Amino acid sequence: MSQPTRNAIKLPGHLDQQAGNLLHDTLDWMVSNSINIAIAVAVAIGIAALLFALRTLGCRLIERSKGGDLSWRVTFARTLARTGTFFIVMASAELVAEHAATPPSLLSVIHVLFVIAFAMQAALWARELVLGYVEHRVGDRDEGSGLGSAIGIIRLLVSVALFAIAIVVILDNLGINVTGLIAGLGIGGIAIGLAAQGIFSDLFAALSILFDKPFRRGETITFGSTTGTVMAIGLKTTRIRSVGGEEVVMSNAKLLDQQIQNWAVMERRRVLMNFGVIYQTPPEMLARIGMELKEIIEAQPLATFDHCQPYQFAASSIDYELVFFIETPAGSDLVAVRAAVMLAMVRKFAELGIEFAYPAQTTFTAAPDGRLIMPYPAAGGPDANGG
Repeated sequence: MSQPTRNAIKLPGHLDQQAGNLLHDTLDWMVSNSINIAIAVAVAIGIAALLFALRTLGCRLIERSKGGDLSWRVTFARTLARTGTFFIVMASAELVAEHAATPPSLLSVIHVLFVIAFAMQAALWARELVLGYVEHRVGDRDEGSGLGSAIGIIRLLVSVALFAIAIVVILDNLGINVTGLIAGLGIGGIAIGLAAQGIFSDLFAALSILFDKPFRRGETITFGSTTGTVMAIGLKTTRIRSVGGEEVVMSNAKLLDQQIQNWAVMERRRVLMNFGVIYQTPPEMLARIGMELKEIIEAQPLATFDHCQPYQFAASSIDYELVFFIETPAGSDLVAVRAAVMLAMVRKFAELGIEFAYPAQTTFTAAPDGRLIMPYPAAGGPDANGG
């Protein structure tokens, strides 16, 4: 048992010897290079003062900005404000150490401390920039949408990834072999990704909704054969209240795989109405239909006339196309204006003696003497058929 005791006592003695040598070299260096050290300290103080001034500038910009300001200026200000004092001190020492004839042992210590400080500081800066970009893209998100938790997950993933990279960089600069560590992290990440493939698919779909904003909570959308109002957007599913009243729960990944129509972003609605009139309508009345319908459309306060023209000779009608716009996206306004236009059309056509066409088949018969008997009175009166 004496041998392990001697080894345990030898290690602290070795460290004490190294510390003593470092202290001795440092004192000799300070005595013999006082002028160079004074110049280097003055330069280091200037560099540190500049970095402190940049950090103070960032803090003041944050104080002057509005609470909801998510501009890039505020993001860079927050990044500067996250500059640490330890990094400022070590960066100043690293920049001037080689110009003051610093002993190799002390220079090595300064370099190691600077690598640690720079790696952690770079992770902090990158974290602020990434999160600032995320918040800038998200903008004034709806807190009730459920995507606030997605922001929290992004913060966690970004923080873990960046600080893991910083730790690997630090270990590598300290001379530690990190190849096995990186390989293990890679294999573990692949295993977790394969095991939770469905969950991550819906999660990234939720993040896509967060960034791209194809729809928001409270907006009316149509996908497939379903139309409804978005009630909640979660990390895995989106809940929609259909026009029939039932709740539709849809996976985020499957929802984004479909074509989505968002009715909330419309500025106005286009209305297309097709109708037909009978072939017996006089030509002057056919030409008058467009002008009459234009007056009907312009009489509606929310409607704008576009065109009304005949477009085809159908089997039992001359077909017209009427197009007008509702200058509001509200569905209730669309229903009300369209109903008013239809009723006004019926009244005006009845007034002008224009008949709407409907599918019909006319049968022509012949008298015993071969004369054609018309199925309706001719223009010459009841004797026009020879009766």
